[in-house]
Amino acid sequence: QVQLVESGGGLVQAGGSLRLSCAASVPSLSTATMAWFRQAPGKEREFVAAITWSGGSTYYADSVKGRFTVSKLNAKNTVYLQMNSLKPEDTAVYYCAAGALRVTVTATAYNSWGQGTQVTVSS
Repeated sequence: QVQLVESGGGLVQAGGSLRLSCAASVPSLSTATMAWFRQAPGKEREFVAAITWSGGSTYYADSVKGRFTVSKLNAKNTVYLQMNSLKPEDTAVYYCAAGALRVTVTATAYNSWGQGTQVTVSS
């Protein structure tokens, strides 16, 4: 399994921006797909975005398309989630995930998870 350490959450007003980071403990070739999920109180964990290490292909949930951007920096084994035009409904704990054989929105397909970082968007 891969150790993942997230950072960058916080409190922001609606319309604002935040950037989350996820640092992986092993070289990128061992983490073919990395993804971001989020979980709001009382709700199931949901897929937000994903990126492949090799080609850098990106995938987004419809709810964040055009507002969020996932990117990577191979030299630092780090994935980023740039979140713009934040809305109160984006409030959740955001998790970084790795280990899926291919990009999927199914959380159980990923075998490594970060500790989560809280994002709170005030109206």
